[in-house]
Order: sequence, then C-alpha cells, then structure tokens
Amino acid sequence: MTAPSPAADPTGGSADPTGGSADPTGGSADHDGHGRRDAYGRRDGRDGLHRLPPPRPAYDAHTWKEIAYLLLNLPVTLFGFTYAFTLLAVGGALTVTVIGLPLLALSLLGARQLGKLERARARTLLGVRVEEPTPLPLARGGGPVQRLWMALKDPVGWRTLLYDVVRLPWGILTFCTVLTSLFVLWPVLPYLARGMANLDRAMVRGLLSPSDELERRIAELESDRGVVVDTAAADLRRIERDLHDGAQARLVNLAMGLGLAKEKLLEDPDTAASMVEEAHGEVKLALQELRDLARGIHPAVLTDRGLDAALSSVAARCTVPVAVAVDLSGRPAAAIEGIAYFTVSELLQNISKHSGARTASVDVWRADDRLLIQVRDDGRGGARLDNGSGIRGLAERLGAVDGLFVVDSPPGGPTVVTAELPWRDRQK
Repeated sequence: MTAPSPAADPTGGSADPTGGSADPTGGSADHDGHGRRDAYGRRDGRDGLHRLPPPRPAYDAHTWKEIAYLLLNLPVTLFGFTYAFTLLAVGGALTVTVIGLPLLALSLLGARQLGKLERARARTLLGVRVEEPTPLPLARGGGPVQRLWMALKDPVGWRTLLYDVVRLPWGILTFCTVLTSLFVLWPVLPYLARGMANLDRAMVRGLLSPSDELERRIAELESDRGVVVDTAAADLRRIERDLHDGAQARLVNLAMGLGLAKEKLLEDPDTAASMVEEAHGEVKLALQELRDLARGIHPAVLTDRGLDAALSSVAARCTVPVAVAVDLSGRPAAAIEGIAYFTVSELLQNISKHSGARTASVDVWRADDRLLIQVRDDGRGGARLDNGSGIRGLAERLGAVDGLFVVDSPPGGPTVVTAELPWRDRQK
C-alpha cells in the first residue's frame, strides 16, 4: 500500500508533511511556531523569510541638489565668463591710460564677490565647505597707490577670474548632459550627476579656496604683529607709570628733603641730621623700587642663572607652597626664556590672589622643538580665557610667538594651565 501523496499547492509548492502550513512563496511554516523556513530550509527566527533591504529612491534630495547645481552651471558660468572676459579685455586695453589699472583693480574686487556667491552656491547645493579668504586690508593700505597695488596683486581675485573663464565649456557640457538625461538616460542620471558634481567640488576647492597655509599664515602674522605692538606699548606705559608714581616721586621728595636739610645745616644741625637720616631711608626705598622695576622688565637672576633659578625665586615669593621641576638640557633663546618666566610669574600671582589653593606645582621641559610649561594648583578652579582677565593677555602674548595656551579649570578645581612655546637655541 502506497503512502498518500502530499496535497498539491496552487502556487507550485507542497504541503509540509510535518503539519506546517503552506508558504505561498515556496517555503513552509515551521511546526514549532518559531518562524518559517524558506525554500532552501533556512529559518528566520523573528518574522519569517530573509528579506532584502527596503528600497531607496535613486533620486533623493541630495541627488536633486546636485542636478540643480549642474543645471545652474550654464547661466552662472555665462555671466561669470562675460564679466571676466569683458573686464579683462577692457582693463587690459586701457592700461595705457590713467583709468586702465583702477578699472582692472575694481574688476578684481568684483571677482571676489562672484567667488563669494559661487562658494555659497556650492555650500548650499553640493555641501562643499570652503573657507572664505581673508578680506583685503585696504583701510590700512596707506595711500591710493598702495591700495591700488594691493588690489592688483590679489591672488583670490585672479583665481576667481580664471575660474569664471575656464568653466564656460564645462557649464555648457553639464547643462546639456543633465537636461538630456532627464528625458533619455534618467535611470543612470544619478550616477552621472554624482560624477560631474564631484568634478565641480574639486574645481571649487582648487580655485575658490583661500591659499590655505600661506594666507592663514599671513593673517596670523598680521594679528600677531598687532598683539606684539600692543603688548610692547602696554609694557612701556606700565614702566612709565611705575617710574612716575614710585621711584620718581621718592627721588623728588629726597631732593626736597636734602634742600631743606642744607638750609638748616648751620642753624639747626640736629634737625638737619634728622632730615638727612630720613633722606637716607628714602634713597633705600627708591633703590628697592628700582630693583623691583628692573626685575619686572628682566630679572637679573634669569639672565645669570636661567629658568630653574629664576622660577624657584618666583615660587619662593608665592603665598602657596610651590614645587618647581625644570628639565632642560640647555637654555632657550632669551626672548623665549623671558616669556616663559613672565608666564609662570603671572600664573603664580593669580594662584596667590584668586585660587585659594593649598599647593601648586610648576613643570618645565622640552619636547622636540617645543618648550612646555605646566602649572597646577588644587584651588577652587573656574579660571577662564574669556573673562577679560590677565590670563587672556598671557594667551595673546604666547600666540604672538606661535605658542599655545590651554586652561583646564573646572569649578571646584583643580586648575591645570599648559603653555607651549617654540624652542629656539640661545645664540652664543
């Protein structure tokens, strides 16, 4: 007696002899209720058959932005080419006249604005983040001739004009390709748009970006020069104020006292002697103030014995016990050594006045071509660079010599200040 054949499945499958129900896709349900098996016996223990990832549209928002950018290339490049060619031709032809060079300079300034619009278009539609070039400092350029020369040699304006000229064929190509593909080659248009948009991104980065390192370095040096000038002027004003209010006032009193003593020398020798004694005390105070002032300009111990002895001397005057560790095989240049000394001195004064710390430490060492300084204290913390305090002035002074200044001071402490200076060997 033969076994009964399985019931036919209208979809082409067969009933499961184990009692599972038929799967309309060609698989079968598992009798234990823990999922289904596909036609090859594989089980998905969660919700049945292995499924493909959900479909995603080829024309997503990103693709449409790229298509819009490529379609806009033609009108934008036509305008840019017309602007560049016309002004270059007219300005170049008129260079033999008085108005030629000024017209060319104005065209370069206008090209900067066209480049700004192109960077904005690329940023909005292509997601290309290109830094804006540094503005021309025309207000500080001196006379008209200097400002004219500054505009004429502007590399950003010339690169923008070059960008407008060379992109005309590319703008025509991208516009025609995208417009045709929208009706004929729409299945592959997303891939074409991505490839052409990547070339546009490369052109924007190559021709419309600032001269990266060189231009940033120029901007930094201009800013640092201003900081150095302001710092030097502030130091001179401080020295003048200290001399006027301190030693100079005492020397004036000394001269007046000695004049009165001279008048009383014959009439009242005892009073004259007392006045000379007071003058002697004034001389000692004036000398001490002059020493302190000289120490504030450049301490003698730093010149004679270096950072280790000078920082130990500063730490000894701090109201908080300070551990000083200096690990240097040689001495840096005098300017770097002076900045390091005054940085630590200012930080230790802040610790004495504001931190409420019980202990502090100063570590100085060299790492390759950098001089590193780290000052710690266990005070209340909360020190910040943006509160207009002397710490901000220290950061600006270090930045003027390519240094770094980092403050880590959470509320409640501890405070760790790290300063970094370029190492330059001391000249023999």
